[in-house]
Amino acid sequence: MFPAQATAPQSGNAHLDAVEVTGSSLFTSKQIVQAVGLRAGETINRETLQKAADKLSALGAFATVRYHFATGLTGVRVTYEVTDAPALPVTFDNFPWFSDEELSAALKASVILFEGSAPATGTLVDSMDAALAKFLDSKGIHAQVTHRAKPMTDRDGQVQEFHVEEAALMVQAIQFSDPLANSDHHIQDRLADLIGQPYSRSKIETFEFEQVRPIYLTHAYLRVKFGAPIVKFPAAASNSLSGAVTVNAQIEPGPAYKWAGIQWSGNASVSNADLDSVVQMLKGDLADGNQVQAVWERALQKYQENGFLGVDLKPAPHFDDTAGSVSYTVEITEGPQYRMRNLVLTGLSVEGERRVRRAFPIPQDALFDKTAFDIFFQKGMPAAFTGLPVHYDKIGKFLQLDPPNAKVDVLLDFQ
Repeated sequence: MFPAQATAPQSGNAHLDAVEVTGSSLFTSKQIVQAVGLRAGETINRETLQKAADKLSALGAFATVRYHFATGLTGVRVTYEVTDAPALPVTFDNFPWFSDEELSAALKASVILFEGSAPATGTLVDSMDAALAKFLDSKGIHAQVTHRAKPMTDRDGQVQEFHVEEAALMVQAIQFSDPLANSDHHIQDRLADLIGQPYSRSKIETFEFEQVRPIYLTHAYLRVKFGAPIVKFPAAASNSLSGAVTVNAQIEPGPAYKWAGIQWSGNASVSNADLDSVVQMLKGDLADGNQVQAVWERALQKYQENGFLGVDLKPAPHFDDTAGSVSYTVEITEGPQYRMRNLVLTGLSVEGERRVRRAFPIPQDALFDKTAFDIFFQKGMPAAFTGLPVHYDKIGKFLQLDPPNAKVDVLLDFQ
């Protein structure tokens, strides 16, 4: 976050004619002015304007804050110019007493700058903690609320998660709204990860993503969705922060799709036939989502075996709900085709270095085969040290790419 900046205001007190905030796409000028506390008609000075700018900066909602003013016959008009900081989606981890809608409404009622998201840090998100604690208190639940920015479970990015610190509500049982999850042995065997543990929506979502979702993908439910769990209290508890809960995890499997093929584009160096050879499903087969992921991994490997270390594959699904099928288009950006340049070894004895260089499978100036390098690292290199005392605990490896010259240096550091 950048510090607030302004042109130097005049010394002494002045009448504030008007104040405006520009630059935000998340909040209106009226909302921001109300949050910062300046009001037209009050008496201001240099310190007043700077304190307001500092308060805006401290909120965490704005990446930059600057201000300028104009002095007229009746007073001063001030304009604060801001740029929005990244806004994170909001999640509520262990608030089983209330729905997301109720908690969001409580935040909306108490926090001027709440529109469904939150900054990563700052006084604004601190005020959200206080607002949620006050809401709980009004319902007879006396607890501290904290927050943390954490990675999303199912995609890149972060969420701002709110958590009730003193809650010790133990999960007594978990059921699923879809019969597949209730009958699958793998899922049922792993429920011990959650049952008997404190209720945490975050942990349930991680469980769904890591344990439940792969099962549904195997059955070709490629658009499976997981909803907010329904939590119930099987018995009244003397303490609202303790006791047992049961969880009904909501799953919408959607249709099971059949495989309808792939269209490749951008592949100038690897033929469609070679790429199609990595597909192990036939048209009309169930589109096993884990097998679909394996297709992209094998296609990437085929490129990497031929020196394309920076290749980018962008698969896009196309669902035909009428036919119950899915096809993919894959846009490929191949990038440079790299050749081997230098093998740089550090931390080895003279004999150890000699053995590694002799066993290394890729000659200088040859196309760099990433698969051959990985096999060497896992198997060939340990074999090269047979009969030689080894005095290292770990090996750092790094491929240093030189895109303009399409060369790669291999750096191995024996520590």
